[in-house]
Amino acid sequence: MKRRIAMSMLAGAALLASTLLGTGPARAADVPAEFGTDWHDPVTAAPPVARPAGKSCEVTVAQAQFRDFTPYRGTYTPPGDCGDRWSKVVLRLDGKVKGRQYDRLGYLHVGGVEIFRTSTPQPSPDGIEWSVEKDVTRYGDTFRGRQDVEMLIGNVVDDTYTGVLDVKVTLTFYQGRPDGRSPDRVLTLDDGSALTTPRNSERIVAEVYATGSGGGCEEYWYLSVPDPAPYSCKAGLGGPYREVQIRVDGRLAGIATPFPTVWTGGWSNPFLWYVTPGPRAFDIKPITYDLTPLAGLLNDGRPHRVEVSVVGVPEGQAGWSTPVNVLVWQDERRAHVTGKLTAHQEGDLSDSSDYTPGPEHRVDTEGAHRLTVAGYVDTSHGRVTTTVGRSLAHTSEHRWTDGETSDGLEAVWTDDESVTVDGRGPARSTRTHRVYTMDGTTTLGAGDRLRTVLALGDRATTVESRGGRRTAWSRLDDSYAGDATYTANVPRDQRHAVGTTRERYRLYGSHGCYDRTLTTVQGVLTGDYDRC
Repeated sequence: MKRRIAMSMLAGAALLASTLLGTGPARAADVPAEFGTDWHDPVTAAPPVARPAGKSCEVTVAQAQFRDFTPYRGTYTPPGDCGDRWSKVVLRLDGKVKGRQYDRLGYLHVGGVEIFRTSTPQPSPDGIEWSVEKDVTRYGDTFRGRQDVEMLIGNVVDDTYTGVLDVKVTLTFYQGRPDGRSPDRVLTLDDGSALTTPRNSERIVAEVYATGSGGGCEEYWYLSVPDPAPYSCKAGLGGPYREVQIRVDGRLAGIATPFPTVWTGGWSNPFLWYVTPGPRAFDIKPITYDLTPLAGLLNDGRPHRVEVSVVGVPEGQAGWSTPVNVLVWQDERRAHVTGKLTAHQEGDLSDSSDYTPGPEHRVDTEGAHRLTVAGYVDTSHGRVTTTVGRSLAHTSEHRWTDGETSDGLEAVWTDDESVTVDGRGPARSTRTHRVYTMDGTTTLGAGDRLRTVLALGDRATTVESRGGRRTAWSRLDDSYAGDATYTANVPRDQRHAVGTTRERYRLYGSHGCYDRTLTTVQGVLTGDYDRC
């Protein structure tokens, strides 16, 4: 295909860089018969963050070796030579670890704002290095002042798990005119649940970095079953349906499907993830909720209670983290923006899991929920009405044998969201259709040979329109497929592991095209292809 658009250049640049560094695809003759004591450094097919030309300044935000659950604490100071307004701010984490270690979950807070959440790869005995980039321009309000920094990647180091996580995080600031899309303020909740917005807020968006983790069953929530079923992860009277809800003063303000992240030890088979992690595993994206319909209520100058909960988690069971940031856009010409909530329509929550016993046990789950919220604000440029609609659906079929020697799941989640803004010209709307998929089976066979075959999908289509005419669109398709086998219950050097993986990341639309595919065999990168 003709290379015609800016995004296609990103893949070419990434491939060129890997070739120059000697980390490009290996020849077939260089692929070992099984995994050895070292493998290719972790890499994803996702595009690097595009960086503008011009002057830039780099600030080290955190640098630490994580051996336990002691947070790194430091102080962030704004860059002195790049002003206090930037066209882009890029976060970069560089990490290294060797020996033996589980995957770990981590976060980075600047001024109490969670700007990054991540998990870690599992190391080879000889050691690996990896990096993650993220566009954090929207947190510019936080970066303009001196701030406390807290970072933690909780870890355990002992005689068995020897891997010390050595990481450095930097922010690179690109001097230039802001694009106008970033919020004026970035807020956190006081005392964990109290929010006081500026009285002239005209747009309000909440971010929730929701992750099910912690080593318990909520780390694998998509595999949980109702109590009557004989399976190791129970969900009380429910099943695997999960929904992240946000409430304002007790009123349901937003619903969303959590992304079914598979961490780098997931599905009992780390050999699937040594080189290519599953979608979003290294850059955990927040769920966003447009709370603008409630702006008229929130702008009264008083604190309001904001609470996040996860539907389906058995009562009293921990395992979910749900930190909240609130992004606010203000009306500079008004000291107080008034408004009113005009519609709140919540459909019935549907959540059923049916257990069928037999030689192959089976749980079939269906879940769905719908919410529409509308409201207006009277701004300096007229009355603006915002209508937010969200519709969630989930189906899954979980099947397993006694002793869980065979364990399989086929699941689909959809999360459809529409935001319509009417006022000052033709109505503008953004519609996003998200689809997450998981289809896999783990089997423990003769000689304790454990095999996992797994496919994951992270897909989204977004269409923007004005006055009923489409003005922009994009389509994301991040697909992963892996097949790995090893001997379980033996020392690492006796596992005789083999495995292949493939990730294809496609992002295209009115703004361009990006299409990159990575393939691996036995931990060796065998293919790196750019198709745009």
